[in-house]
Amino acid sequence: MTGAEVLAILMIVSFIALIFTGFPIAWILGGLAALFTMFAIILEVDFQIPTGVDWFYTSMSIDRVWNVMENWVMVALPMFIFMGILLDRSGIARSLLTGFSRLFGGIRGGLAITVTIIGVLLAATTGIIGASVVLLGLLGIPVMLDNGYDKRLAAGTVAAVGTLGILIPPSIMLVVMADRMAMSVGDLFLGALFPGVLLGGLYIVFLVLLGLIRPDLAPAAKTEPIDAAALWDLIKAIVPAAFLILAVLGSIFFGLATPTEAAGVGAAGALLLAASKGVLTLSVLREVIDETSRTTAFIFGAILGAVCFTLVLRGLGGDQLIEGLLLGLPFEPEGIIICILIATFVLGFFLDWLELTLILLPLVAPVVVSLNFDPVWFTVLFAVCLQTSFLTPPVGGALFYLRGIAPPGIDLGVIYRGVIPFIMIQLVALVIIFQWESLVTWLPEQAYGVR
Repeated sequence: MTGAEVLAILMIVSFIALIFTGFPIAWILGGLAALFTMFAIILEVDFQIPTGVDWFYTSMSIDRVWNVMENWVMVALPMFIFMGILLDRSGIARSLLTGFSRLFGGIRGGLAITVTIIGVLLAATTGIIGASVVLLGLLGIPVMLDNGYDKRLAAGTVAAVGTLGILIPPSIMLVVMADRMAMSVGDLFLGALFPGVLLGGLYIVFLVLLGLIRPDLAPAAKTEPIDAAALWDLIKAIVPAAFLILAVLGSIFFGLATPTEAAGVGAAGALLLAASKGVLTLSVLREVIDETSRTTAFIFGAILGAVCFTLVLRGLGGDQLIEGLLLGLPFEPEGIIICILIATFVLGFFLDWLELTLILLPLVAPVVVSLNFDPVWFTVLFAVCLQTSFLTPPVGGALFYLRGIAPPGIDLGVIYRGVIPFIMIQLVALVIIFQWESLVTWLPEQAYGVR
């Protein structure tokens, strides 16, 4: 093993170790890039051990960072974040909960099904995991508990459904993945649509079956009978969300707008919806812009740090080391993909989607391409696998978002046990998508032709 390869391994190990310190990821990535550049120079100059990395890589980092900031695709990121946060303030979810609970609440598991349907709609309009989990938790858990639902089921449903926004477009994770993989955001959005809906559908099937088998866990709720007025109220609640989904995804699918332009349409639509509901005040707008700026800055900071980190890691031969390790496994190509997904699932217990997207995905992508797999299919598969990281302890983001607003009696132990069935369902969805590639590739092919 060469000195450069030793440095590459130490660089990866140092990154994983420093993540647990809680230090900002942007500084960890950028700091390790500078530190290991210095180590490489010392080895080469003082010990005549060739590493292939020098301070020229620092100047290259500036060029790469500039290219990221010039990328028009990334303009979609703050637009979608703004849209999601503003819709969180608009009260759409509360109106949907009232309408759907009257429609489905009278059947066993109906309230959990209602929360799932609302979660799918929120996912297609917001894509902000923290906002979705908190909103669904505040609205859905008290209603389910008041109607005799099992605490674990109520907590697990909210935590799992709240993570759908990371997969169902417009997803900020897919935008970041498209940038890292140098592929079309539109391809990823359309490719992830059916898998996202599939996962939501599997949740509903599970809840229906649970209501039939164990009615004590998900009893029928006492709701007012549905009438014409209630149906009209439900339609009025659904139409704004459906209009926004159609405006964003429909404009991409029919070729009327690029994803970046569609993001602008979505942000404008969110402003109109908030204004129509009378919640678009100057103070609300200021809060939304402030939160959008902070979230965008956090993601961009991590991306810029990752640009420097991966540049130095590749200079040390880290990507070739990983590629050789994977291709050297005694498996068929499908077995190598399964190994990558298993590693992603395990790492998801300790790392969140941003670290895995910025570091792991670009390193394994060349292996996927060399094995002649469709990169869009693999990226969506990787995204579905990453979704489990929001639910797996000890650092699952959705678990802690929910714990922060959960009523008394729902602690982390209850939440952990509640999400286990939904993690299993996510893995089932992963297997289905792995077996039926057309679930991902069919829609992009219809929109853009054979790629």
